[in-house]
Amino acid sequence: MDLERFYDLFAENFDQSGELGASICIRRNGEEIVHLAGGYLDRDRRVSWTKETPVLIWSATKGLSSACLIHAASEHRIALDRRIVDLWPEYGKNGKESTTLLHVLTHRAGQPALRAPSISILDHDAVAGQLARQEPFWKPGEGHGYHPRTYGFLVDELVRRVTLGTPLGTYFRLVFGDPLGLNLWIGVPESLVNDVATIYAPRTHRTQQSEEPFYQALADQDSLTRKAFSTPAGLYSPSQMNDPTVRRHSLPSLGGIGTAGALARFYESLCSDEIFSLETVRRIAETQCMGKDQILQLDTAFGIGFMKDPLHGNKKIRRIFGPELDGFGQPGSGGSLGFCDPKNGIAFAYVMNQMEPGIFPNAKSLRLVDNFYARSGEIR
Repeated sequence: MDLERFYDLFAENFDQSGELGASICIRRNGEEIVHLAGGYLDRDRRVSWTKETPVLIWSATKGLSSACLIHAASEHRIALDRRIVDLWPEYGKNGKESTTLLHVLTHRAGQPALRAPSISILDHDAVAGQLARQEPFWKPGEGHGYHPRTYGFLVDELVRRVTLGTPLGTYFRLVFGDPLGLNLWIGVPESLVNDVATIYAPRTHRTQQSEEPFYQALADQDSLTRKAFSTPAGLYSPSQMNDPTVRRHSLPSLGGIGTAGALARFYESLCSDEIFSLETVRRIAETQCMGKDQILQLDTAFGIGFMKDPLHGNKKIRRIFGPELDGFGQPGSGGSLGFCDPKNGIAFAYVMNQMEPGIFPNAKSLRLVDNFYARSGEIR
């Protein structure tokens, strides 16, 4: 495969598009095809970014968290259509009695925000308790809407209930991190906390016109979109996420830290029967819901635990997860991206520390996705 243009595009991210530090890794059928790194850990530009540089991946963490709940349920022979109240009795209140694990994993639980907005994002027990008590914002199972902050708490608490107490960050290391040798954590170890690259806020607020409905809703103080992105409270800025104490904290919605190589290896494990059966992988990749997202105000689609590209007919409205219809993954705020293409056995990861505006990944990673598939002769 001729990857000369691919390498040039990665270099252009730094020379022309303002990238500070970044890595990209693509694996296929057990083989590392591409692994590049460039730039610096911070704006002082004294320490070079390497393939082993860990960085915050924001909401790309949700893919790791989803895999943990799917695995825990499978190991304990719990069907995903099982009611949450059977595992978490306190949850069966105020119209949530019929909510299932599948509703949570497909962002249909109706719990994208907290009705008690002052509860801290660093207090798992308080957030989980509030989610159990409160009335959902829509009837579970009817319609979908991205759960940007609460998702991790729902999934984490369910993993704890299924496993009789194991926190999700610990479970991830036991099932994925340690066995696969991943430099990827949900709560980074103390010994590595100072090795993490510094993350920076976008330098411009320029966004794509197609995302305007989301930003209009976000600007409305009373909108559910605004509530979803502001509760539970705290950790709204990249500078706060750079705090060593926060880096050590388990935040299954948005606090994962790791390398592109590790994120690609994680998704590679989902392309085969290495962790899950092929039937489970097939089910994960099946679209469960699609249409207007009640939080993002745009069309979105979800498989089981992972985001997918929405379709118009049989054509993708946007292409984030490669050309195949069964591609799935999870982007992170600012530009990080990880996905799996089961049909072709391809796993992709891009991580960086200079964030860009926008809901979804930007051209810096997506043009690399397109170029790779074009070079491999598999672009559609």
